[in-house]
Formats: sequence, structure tokens, C-alpha cells
Amino acid sequence: MQTGYYASAAGMVTQFNRLDTIANNLANVNTVGFKEDNLVIGDFMRIYQEKRDELPTANQTKEGAAFINRTMTRAPKIVDAFTNYSMGTLQKTANPLDFALSSEGLFFAVKTPQGVRLTRDGSFTKNDEGVLVTKQGYEVLADEYLKTGKGKISFANEDNIIISDKNGQISTNIPNTAKLTPNKSLLIAQPKDLSLLKKEGNGLYTFGDIENITDIKNSGSVQQGFVEKSNVNAVKMMTQLIETNRLVGMYQKAMSTQMDDMNRDAIEKLSKKS
Repeated sequence: MQTGYYASAAGMVTQFNRLDTIANNLANVNTVGFKEDNLVIGDFMRIYQEKRDELPTANQTKEGAAFINRTMTRAPKIVDAFTNYSMGTLQKTANPLDFALSSEGLFFAVKTPQGVRLTRDGSFTKNDEGVLVTKQGYEVLADEYLKTGKGKISFANEDNIIISDKNGQISTNIPNTAKLTPNKSLLIAQPKDLSLLKKEGNGLYTFGDIENITDIKNSGSVQQGFVEKSNVNAVKMMTQLIETNRLVGMYQKAMSTQMDDMNRDAIEKLSKKS
């Protein structure tokens, strides 16, 4: 009785965690550059079928039966979490300071007070000093940063024309003319291992040491005047939300049934003794 009750309670807690993840995905369905998070929930039957021939005790023994019973009573739990880094839809803005990346696994690099971070959110702007920054005010880094440790991208007040090619090379106009002159180039970073990325909020990712990223000089993926929308599928998330809510209800009903059975059993035993 108690085993079933605790297993149901653990299952409900697992679904609550899943609800939190789904709700966060839905809340960011319109966030530029957001990547969908997912959870992996342990499935005993699948694991058992894969490992049943590797049991630590022989079959048809008391020890083997005890092992199976202990394993069967393990509650479902979250065994892994991961981020889906697939491309979101590119949305045209016609803003020359908006940038998107048309290839998966590539990121812009920005300088924050906590260090260099990666982002897919390319909705940039200029601060009062003419430096290219994110919406949070973090400097957008140029490709020279990996060699020199310095790499902010600045514009003069006379820079009325700002154009970038598909590799992130920015050009601006010569004052009072329409002729272009090269400015700096965006640092297009590719992590050596996406599993090292950790979300930090505001669309930023940590990636460990600076050696874990590579500057892609000829990415051909920079799209000026576009932003990348979230890759969250709202319909899929709503379906998962309904499914998870139903599972929470089922676990709650199972818990109530288990508690009612335990109370009834206790009352019957007490009444017999009296």
C-alpha cells in the first residue's frame, strides 16, 4: 500500500517538474533566439527489457526476486534534461542592427560582467557611445577578440549606412558619401560541444573555457535585417501541457485511492482487535 502511495507521489512531483519546463517554453514562444528545453523521464519497463539479461543475481532465486521487487517499486523520475538547438523561423525586420544566423550550432559572442557569453538573439542596438550592444547593454564582440582580448564594434555618428555580408563583415559609409569602408567583423562562434552550453537567462549561454569555441570566418550564415524566432512549437507544447495535467490528475487519484485503502485497512484491523 505505502509503496504505491509513494510511487504515485514521486510520479506527481516528476510531472510538476515537467509542467514547469513546458510552461517556461510556452512563456518564451515569442522570445527571439530562445531554444526549447526538454526532459527525459525514466521508463522502468524499457530499461528492464534492455538490462534484464544483465541482472546481478541469478533468476529463480530469492535474491533475484527481491532485486526485481525493489526495482519495480522505483518511482518515475527525471533522468536527463536537454535543449533543442534546431533553427527557429527567421523574421524580417529591415533593421540594419538586427542579425540572425541561418545555420544551427553557431552563436554570436557578447561580453558581460561575468565573462564572454553566447547568444542566438541578434536584435542589437547602439549605446550612447556608438558601440554595438545587446538589449541588455552587453558589448557584441568582433572576431579579433579571440586573438587580442579586445573586440568591441563601434560606429561614428556619420555612419548612416551599415551593411554586413553573410560572413559578418560589417561595412559603413565614408562620411558624406555613399562609398563603403570595412569596419569590424562579427565573431561567429561555434562551440566544440553543444552539451557544454548552459542557459544563463536573457538568451545567454555559458560554454566553459574560451578554448571551447571556434571562430567561423566564412560561415555564410549571417542574415542582416532578420531575427531568429523561438523554435518552440506552441501546438506541441499545448498538447504536452494537457497530457501532463492529465497525468497529474491520474497520480492524484491513485494517491487518494491508496490513502483510502490504507485508512480502511487500518480501521478494519483496529475494529477486529477491539
